[in-house]
This record gives sequence, C-alpha cells and structure tokens, in this order.
Amino acid sequence: MTQSAHAYAYLRPSAVLDGSDGRRLDLATSGGATPLGAVANPRFFAGFLADPAPAAAALLAVADVAAARYYQPQLRASLDPVVTANGDRLRFESFSGCCGVYARLDVLRAGLDGDDIGHGTTNVDVNNPLREALTRIGPSDPLHLAVGPDALEVTTFDGPLVEKKVPLPERWLRGFAETQVIAAGFDLRAELPAAEAVRFLRSLPRGGGRSGAGWVVPAGRTLRPTTRPVPGAVCLPGPERLVALQRVLRHALALRVYGPPAASAPAASAWEVVLPGMRLTLTLSPDASRGFSGEGGVLGALAGPTVEQDAELVAVLLAWEPRIDTAELAEQCGIGVERVRAALARLGTAGQIGYDTAEAAHFHRQLPYDAARAEAANPRLRAARALVAAGAVRFEEGGGTAVVAVDDHVQRVRTDAAGRVSCTCLWWAKYRGGRGPCKHALAVGMARSGEGSGTNADTNGERA
Repeated sequence: MTQSAHAYAYLRPSAVLDGSDGRRLDLATSGGATPLGAVANPRFFAGFLADPAPAAAALLAVADVAAARYYQPQLRASLDPVVTANGDRLRFESFSGCCGVYARLDVLRAGLDGDDIGHGTTNVDVNNPLREALTRIGPSDPLHLAVGPDALEVTTFDGPLVEKKVPLPERWLRGFAETQVIAAGFDLRAELPAAEAVRFLRSLPRGGGRSGAGWVVPAGRTLRPTTRPVPGAVCLPGPERLVALQRVLRHALALRVYGPPAASAPAASAWEVVLPGMRLTLTLSPDASRGFSGEGGVLGALAGPTVEQDAELVAVLLAWEPRIDTAELAEQCGIGVERVRAALARLGTAGQIGYDTAEAAHFHRQLPYDAARAEAANPRLRAARALVAAGAVRFEEGGGTAVVAVDDHVQRVRTDAAGRVSCTCLWWAKYRGGRGPCKHALAVGMARSGEGSGTNADTNGERA
C-alpha cells in the first residue's frame, strides 16, 4: 500500500484547561492551508460552545471513528481528525483505519458564540488525556473552544514541539475523494424525531461479528428492518459501524438518513444525527470489508479531456466556501455545469472538496495532497491511458461499439442510446459498473473524446 509520511507538529497537546472563567477546550493545530498560504499552526476560532455536552460527545464520536478499524479490528489505526473553518462553521472530519466509515461534525454558527470564524484546513490533536477530559464535560459546564495556538501561551511555552510522524495511506485520500462523489448522488430518504431516532439507534448491534448489508424501510415516523431492497428501502451496511453515534443519543434532536434514490444491491448510505447547533454524520461504505477507496466513482471525471484545465480554473475561485454553487461557478468560469462537476471531482482527489448531504452542496477544504499523485496511484486510470496511447481502441461502424485489444485478446465496450456503458470483461461481469468503470470503458471514453494519443503511462492495472 502506498503511503506518504506527514508530520503533525503541535505546539502543545490539545487539552481541556480549567480557568477562572470556566473550562477551555484548547485544540492544537498542525500545519495547514489558509487564504494566506501554508501556516505552521493556524488559528481558526476562539469563543464558547453554545451546548458543551453534545459538542464534547460529538467530537469524541469523530475521534472514535479515526481510531477504529471496523474490518479486521485487531489492527488498530489512529489518524488525527481534520478541521476546516468555512467562515460560518467549523467542520471536523475523520476516516476509519479501514476506510469504510467517514465521520463529519458540522458545528454551525448557532453552536458557536465567539469571535469571527476563520478560513482554512488543518489537523487537530486528539490525545487520550483530552478524550478522558471530554467525557467529563457536563451540560452545565461552560466550555470555551480555541482552535489554534494562543499567542500568550506560546510565549511562555518552553518545552519541545509535540510532533507525530503519521503515515497517510493513499487509500485514505481516495476515500475522501470517493465519498464526496457518492454522497452527491444521495437523497434524503427518511427523518426520525428524537424519540424514534434514539429507539432505532439503540436497537442496532454495538460490536462483535460483521452482520453484513441489511436494509431498512421508512414506516411512519420510524424505520423498519427488511431482508431485501424493497421499493423505498435504504441500505444499512454493517449496522454495527454506527456505534460511534451512541455517544450523542441523549442529545439527539432527530435522525436523517440519506442514500441513492433506488438501490437493488448493497450501497453506501449516510446517517446524520441532528444536535443543538450541530450535525454529526457517519457515511458507511457498501460493506464493512469494502473501503471507499476502491469505489471508482471519480474515474469517469478524471478521464475527461479538459478536466485538469477546468480544475485549475475552478480552484482559483474557491475560498473555503461552505456551500459551492455549481451553476454560479459555471457562469464565472464560462464552462458548463457538468464540466464544473467533473472539475470538482478532480479537486476532490486532492482533498480539496467535500460534500454536505444536509445542504446538498459541496464545500471547500484543503488536505496535504496533490491530485496528480492520487491519479497516478489509480491502476485503472493508468491502464486506460496506456491502452489509448498504444492505439488499442477501435470503433466499429456506427460508433456504439468499440473493440479494445489487450495483449492477445479483445474486449467489446458497448454504449447504448441512453449513454449506458457495458463491457465483456470480467471486472464488468463482477461489478456491473457498481465500482466505477473498467479500464476498457475508461479507454473508450478517452479515445472518444480524443484524449491520450500522446500519453506516456504506466501499464500496470487489473487484467481482465
């Protein structure tokens, strides 16, 4: 597995500090991106949390996911959560070590009482003493939140930097990219009031063996389990992976469930607990043994002939926007909405774009990656570029069918009148497009658009 070393350098550990004006939740930041460029330890917010107890519990839930592996749980992994300041809110994000669960806490303006919220993205230190302190936060405890270094404390700090060198796998980045593409296809499927939300979530398994992909169907004000994907059903893959939501049940105001409009096979879904001034969302991959990194949802966009140039154009206009208006971006850039969406997918492979299901909109952040490295790590994309460069794609009369020569055999890629693509390869037979296009379909798309004639590419990739 490809990994890159990323150093988290904190001026001090995050902590809950006692003072004359109450408790202070001091979240130390590592190097991050801001509108002024890279900053060693950015400061994003200082003020009070409007509802300390649910905020502390929700932060612990995000940290729980970062420390968990829901598949092969004996292999522990822990990555520091990412925090993004979008000017009107703070977002805390994490991924499980197995890349099958994505967690995000959105602390909205109503949940914060303090100075202006900055703009930028960084990592925050969540250590064991901090976790223990957060569990002791009560509903009557005033809690001051500081995200970033405090200048006065830094001047009196005479100890070494708290530095952790953490290997970040490429699949972690690909997971961030895939979730924003997948979630953009979700609709709100059900909403449960507080009492029903608590009852339903408490009925779910909390651990142990994997229970596989199940289904639930809205029934009045609650959700009813079902054994198959009946009309209106939502996939609940590995329900034990929602265990982190148990921390916030006593504060829950509602539960919202998001998923694709119609799913006949196991599919990803998002589970959002509404809290006072906050939203905590867990997005589950289609199976506990199947991380988001291999879903392939971004491949079609990455294969477009203009996507790299479009992404560069769109990136200039992003400024940690909490809600990205694709129509407005299309007008500003002078390109179509579909090209803007493809450009956003490309930027997502560099960790620059997320998706908020509650607001049905993308948002801007910046993780420490570049899109070129993520693209180079994808074997299907590399193999498709190599096929086009080798002249392996030939269109039959009419253009609806293409023959792709792979070594001593051929695959046939068909495109119907509605634009649906199929292939004769084993990858397509196994997944039926459920994990993105195969390398042959990608190559045909590139050849159809005239891309790749001069591409030098690594030919490694899956062989059909």
